[in-house]
Amino acid sequence: MRILIADTFSEVHLDEFRQLGLAVDYREALTQEELPQAIGDAGILVVRSTEVTAKTIEAGQALALIVRAGAGVNTIDRKAASARGIFLANCPGKNAIAVAELTLGLLLALDRRIPDNVIDLRAGHWNKREYSRAQGLYGRTLGVLGTGAIGREVIARAQAFGMRIFAWSRSLTDATARDLGIERAASIPELCALVDALTLHLPLTRETRGILDEAALARLKPGALLVNTARAELVDGAALHRAITKRQLRVAVDVFDEEPKGATGDFADPLVALSGLVYGTHHIGASTEQAQQAIADETVRIVRGFVARGKVDHCVNLCARSPAAFLLRVRHLDQIGVLAEVLGAIRRASINVEEMENTIFEEARAACALLRLASRPPEQLLDELRARDAILYVDVVELGESILE
Repeated sequence: MRILIADTFSEVHLDEFRQLGLAVDYREALTQEELPQAIGDAGILVVRSTEVTAKTIEAGQALALIVRAGAGVNTIDRKAASARGIFLANCPGKNAIAVAELTLGLLLALDRRIPDNVIDLRAGHWNKREYSRAQGLYGRTLGVLGTGAIGREVIARAQAFGMRIFAWSRSLTDATARDLGIERAASIPELCALVDALTLHLPLTRETRGILDEAALARLKPGALLVNTARAELVDGAALHRAITKRQLRVAVDVFDEEPKGATGDFADPLVALSGLVYGTHHIGASTEQAQQAIADETVRIVRGFVARGKVDHCVNLCARSPAAFLLRVRHLDQIGVLAEVLGAIRRASINVEEMENTIFEEARAACALLRLASRPPEQLLDELRARDAILYVDVVELGESILE
């Protein structure tokens, strides 16, 4: 099987792919436009930041697995992959520490105005009086919007700075908040109203796009600190610009609405023109050597599982809830043609098999097939199966909501 690596990857990890028996096609400089032509007969595609469009997915007739060597999968056409039965996996949490470190660095930079200090010194200006005006982080309140892997790493580091922490996410409960040593806000507007500084750590989805809107930003205190190392689209950009200029919010961002496609290029964004109030970094949150090593290790592990067992860890595009309504359980002898006969009988009954698995027992004499069906198999079908010598037992279970979940 050919594996196409369309972004920078270490030679050590490329060798690990080769040791799995894969034919490695390493093209780190491929662009989004070149990828459809390059995909060819590749069975596995690995990308970091290169966008994978529906055109690429449709061109990859042999494509079975796409691995995003990172956390977010918003640069990959998930719908197109699902429509062709292609597994889409990511490497969640492996860059969490790197992003958390940058987040705390940006918080400190905002409070102590570190970039402005450096710029003035390099220009030959000494201004201790101005740059001594910092409140410090100890004892101040930090709002954490999103308590996944990155949010939790930020919480741990902010606690070490002695900050009081409030958080909000849809899944955060009072019990979990107590376990984390934080306090839960009931809503995003409430979170904004409570804190001196706010940091964003939500994934970008249809529901979270623009989640920090004008109303929420208006609840932040004048002069509050805001850090975004997640996705620019989480924030209403026009509303943020107004909040900075009218209420003197101090903002640090690692992500922008319009970023160059490559690692270098010309850049312009209205936010960075607000000098003194906005600091920016070059979308480097996950870009430490430690994080890239961990992500590469995890990518190899995911591919190894797929090649060796046909299993895909961290798959993000599987059906969350099976449409199956009934489970057909068939215990049978492990012989040639038994499952084919079972499936043939189900087909003749015009029943769709939604999911199936077959487990082999010790000594490979017997097995148990679990077939999740769209509708109830008629008694005539069950009797037909029970009449076969190679079938030991057949029963049907109706799948209620508790079983499906």
